[in-house]
Amino acid sequence: MSRAKRKMDHIKHALSTGQLRQHGFEDVMFVHQSLPNSSVSSVQLNTKIGELALSSPIFINAMTGGGGAETLEINKGLAAVARECKLALAVGSQMSAIKDMNERVTYEIVRKENPDGIIFANLGSEASVEQAKQAVDMLAADALQIHLNVIQELVMPEGDRDFTGALKRMEKIASSIDVPIIVKETGFGMSRETARKLSGAGVSIIDVGGFGGTNFSRIENERRENRLTFFDDWGISTTSSIAEVSHFVPEATIIGSGGIQSALDIAKAIALGASAVGIAGYFLRVYLDEGQEALCRLIANVHEDLKMLMTAVGASTIEDLQRVPLVLRGETYHWLTQRGVDTSRYSNR
Repeated sequence: MSRAKRKMDHIKHALSTGQLRQHGFEDVMFVHQSLPNSSVSSVQLNTKIGELALSSPIFINAMTGGGGAETLEINKGLAAVARECKLALAVGSQMSAIKDMNERVTYEIVRKENPDGIIFANLGSEASVEQAKQAVDMLAADALQIHLNVIQELVMPEGDRDFTGALKRMEKIASSIDVPIIVKETGFGMSRETARKLSGAGVSIIDVGGFGGTNFSRIENERRENRLTFFDDWGISTTSSIAEVSHFVPEATIIGSGGIQSALDIAKAIALGASAVGIAGYFLRVYLDEGQEALCRLIANVHEDLKMLMTAVGASTIEDLQRVPLVLRGETYHWLTQRGVDTSRYSNR
């Protein structure tokens, strides 16, 4: 099967399998503040991931490219949304364009459509330094996402089966290119062990890509005859991933992703320790079903809702929101307790 056909299969199955919404945010409760001493008009949504300044804590996370005309149109539309809403945007893996020059246009369209925006290039952990430079140059990118997708590759019929040397390759890339590196899981969560290894290799921005959103095991199992269904429920929830990495690797900048849809999800992710959140599948469905203007309206509404929530807890900035008290319960509480996280650090701050 061609890479282009596989890209379109992924989009089709992502939409049909949907999002599990088992991300753990139902386990996170804000402590109500009757005297927040705040106002909606004073709330500022700007944030930073590493040294990159963003006007919003929301960005459009990696989705597609390399699938011919259909993925070109999707990336063109998403880039226009990013421009209008002043959001950062990540493309899908650019290995297709590196191996087939004809696919470059499906990625280059995002910079053409959004010449002044913040754009993240994207490659897998198999990439070399030279390929990383090509991906960044292709988009004049502001950062490079390197995605980790071991489970997806194992379930993918034609996927990789050898994952040796990935950390060394990422370490070489981090020391060889001039833009920040974001290492991103693809829906199975991030453990403290992985985050510590990444930090030691010079990676300062980690996208936890938690379990609970688009499930690439289910997607790839749709393409298999002998299904590996034991991987369908595999992973670390988004909430547990953010809290675990935040607790054990405090020097890292954390991006929360994995099933995030609402302003409440976003506020909880930030309060757990994220500095920004990536949304992919939910935005894609709205864009394809309702169009560009509807997605822009949705994003504007989410921004307004987020300001309301921040006002309610007395947070005027993203940094303030990272310090408000939370109470954790359910599976998230049990996971973090078993993993050695003192959850009272959230409830008593």
